[in-house]
Amino acid sequence: MSLVTLLPFIVLIGAMFLMTRSAKKKQQAAAQMRNDMQPGTGVRTIGGMYATVKEIQEDTVLLEIAPGVHAVYAKNSIGAVLDDAEYNRIVHGDDEDLKVDGALVPDDASSLTAGEAADKDDDTAVAKIDLGKKAEGDAEPKDAEAKDAKADGESDAK
Repeated sequence: MSLVTLLPFIVLIGAMFLMTRSAKKKQQAAAQMRNDMQPGTGVRTIGGMYATVKEIQEDTVLLEIAPGVHAVYAKNSIGAVLDDAEYNRIVHGDDEDLKVDGALVPDDASSLTAGEAADKDDDTAVAKIDLGKKAEGDAEPKDAEAKDAKADGESDAK
């Protein structure tokens, strides 16, 4: 066998090795994150629920979902371990750390156009847009005459 024949197989095996290596690194990082959990830490489950860690067992974690409400989850169901500032910002709505330099965007668009409409006259507040569509009475008579002339059996062909 020549090297040219083996080259595609070597490239394929190398690509598979690189893909499994990166996946293995991600799994090890997730396992390390779960092992570093401590009671009192805020977490997000893979289902998107935020809770506080109360107890850690070998394969399970006791989470406090709400004050006085506890649930047992598998360690593998923990999607992320959050730091205290981020957990408090998400769960309790503490926005002290977030500082906005510019103006805030309003919740609805009506406040964006209300000032402009009030400044204009009532006649020009709502501008009509011409879409090129005409009313039935405004139709051009040329089209009707051309249709009548062709209806008699005459054609444009020579």
